[in-house]
Amino acid sequence: MTLDPVDRRIVAALINDARATYAEIGALVGLSAPAVKRRVDRLVESGAITGFSASVEPAALGWTTEAYVELYCRGRTSPAEIARALEKHPEVLSASTVTGDADALVHLLTADVQHFEATLERINAEPFVVRTRSSVVLSRLVRRSGSDVAG
Repeated sequence: MTLDPVDRRIVAALINDARATYAEIGALVGLSAPAVKRRVDRLVESGAITGFSASVEPAALGWTTEAYVELYCRGRTSPAEIARALEKHPEVLSASTVTGDADALVHLLTADVQHFEATLERINAEPFVVRTRSSVVLSRLVRRSGSDVAG
């Protein structure tokens, strides 16, 4: 589905504040609340909007160690096989196949270094993993919600 400029502004408003009312979004984009609701329903139905969620500061939940792990896999391990294995680990925030030497890049969030080490051991125990290379995040420098891309 291709989004028109009004749809893009609606999506940007929802990314910025998923709890905004249709009337509030309508005021931003120049539509009535019912018109915004119809567009949002259409965007959900088409799959352009896949859900609504709350953003939580991980430290508030006690999860303070963030890391990126490059996965190096044996043979021709499929992306689907990697995804199935990584979905079992609740510490995995996201995972992507990538270009370069690594087969996948995994974004982890754990409570502390010991939890990170235990998680890394579990991931290394997956039968297709040959080795990993990790980088622990010291501080986040830029963080965007996605509204910059949607707008």
